[in-house]
Amino acid sequence: MTNKQLDRIRLFSLDTIQMRTFHITWLMFFVCFFGWFGLAPLMPAIRADLGLTKAQVGNTIIASVSSTIIARLLIGKLCDRIGPRKTAVGLLLIGSIPVLLAGLATSYTTFLLFRLAIGVIGASFVVTQFHTSMMFAARIKGTANAITGGWGNLGGGVTNMVMPLIFSAIVGFGYAPHYAWRYAMVVPAVMMWVVAYLYYRYTADTPEGNFSDVRKASGAAGPTNWSVLADWRVAALTLAYAMCFGMEITFDNVASLHFVDTFHLPLARAGFWAGLFGFMNVFARALGGFLSDKAGLRWGMRGKGGLLAGALLLEGLGLIAFAHAPSFVLAISFMLTFALFLKMANGAVYGIVPFVNEKNVGLISGVVGAGGNLGGMLFGFLFKSDTITYGEAFTYIGTTVVIIAAVVSLTRFRKEDPAVSGRPAPATA
Repeated sequence: MTNKQLDRIRLFSLDTIQMRTFHITWLMFFVCFFGWFGLAPLMPAIRADLGLTKAQVGNTIIASVSSTIIARLLIGKLCDRIGPRKTAVGLLLIGSIPVLLAGLATSYTTFLLFRLAIGVIGASFVVTQFHTSMMFAARIKGTANAITGGWGNLGGGVTNMVMPLIFSAIVGFGYAPHYAWRYAMVVPAVMMWVVAYLYYRYTADTPEGNFSDVRKASGAAGPTNWSVLADWRVAALTLAYAMCFGMEITFDNVASLHFVDTFHLPLARAGFWAGLFGFMNVFARALGGFLSDKAGLRWGMRGKGGLLAGALLLEGLGLIAFAHAPSFVLAISFMLTFALFLKMANGAVYGIVPFVNEKNVGLISGVVGAGGNLGGMLFGFLFKSDTITYGEAFTYIGTTVVIIAAVVSLTRFRKEDPAVSGRPAPATA
């Protein structure tokens, strides 16, 4: 930690580089989420336009999250080496290309390839968590990471609500659905260009300046310690994130289809209710990070781990209840219940990540973040099966989440940095 890291989050301030970075980095993840999942709420229309089968739709869901696994590993490494600012700008500009061109898809194969390419921008999350960790003091890293991550994830909820409206507006101008969903994807691409400029112009890698300047002055090269990947704590956090964020992106992908097919809702209404799931990120992920910080101050890493295990347990039970809901009203009630604890678990995971090894935050953030997408990819296979209903898939996932909650509860997240307790670190020679 440096003495320039903020120990308070001033949400309505843009006076400092820390708070400007805070707001721009969550906005970056928000628009990337918009581009990443912009096609998801339009899938009923795309499915009809391209004549996709259930298995093919499932494959596109898997593709949209699988490419992010490798991308998050690479982006974490890049953050450690060249800094989050250059990494974010490059990711936004390169990632906007398949978002803009997705409308050129004319078959299952080309659509699958575009969703695979678009999935790379999901790695923006790693930049957000790394950059926020650079800007804030240890005792509020969990809260800061959770707010930026949660508000960025909010893009998933807004996307489910807004993209069907953009689609409908384009149809209202006289364009056929065949063209409407294609033109709609121009919107997130343009948003990514705007944020790329803001990121380049108004942020810095650290409170002291950009990596290139800081390392030139200090002579530090920032080597990566790959041995941290053998740490069981990293594996436990990766499994935990697979269960919470993996389920989140899976639900973002299938929610509209589930509500259309199971409860026979029109596309706009299905998008609204699916979007409500994402809107829980306004506060729920931040709540998880806030409680993680409080638990850390009182009970250390044992408290942080216990909070994470409890949130996962309640997420899994809520998910099972959602799968067996006999009515739409109960389904929405259970959806909001499991969404609350799922997003709290997201925040609780990244309330622990910065303390595992502070010299390799980018690498660990990338590995754990990749675990979220690995979970989403594996869950996607359940939703492409012709022999498993969506309800059964939700049940299987909920049961798995409960099992992983037990694993996390048995993991000892020992305190790596005394600053996590809010007390100063002892002096070292």
